[in-house]
Amino acid sequence: MLRLHMRLGRLVGQRVRRIQEWAARIHPVLAGEKGQTTAEYALVILAAAAVALVLIAWAQSSGKLPAFFDKVIDDLTNSF
Repeated sequence: MLRLHMRLGRLVGQRVRRIQEWAARIHPVLAGEKGQTTAEYALVILAAAAVALVLIAWAQSSGKLPAFFDKVIDDLTNSF
């Protein structure tokens, strides 16, 4: 899972750099904010990963996730 997260981070970073380069060509004032934007994206990705890890840990320990999926499947099969 860590490898997937690292690959996703690199992919997002590449896309962000391309967008920043494009924006800098369109509007030169934006060129000075490259580092700030990259740092903001990195913080958002870290926060999202932390929330996802907390949710996964809670779902595994509570046992509510299997019950939820069982209810969804039962509702779907009973509706037909």
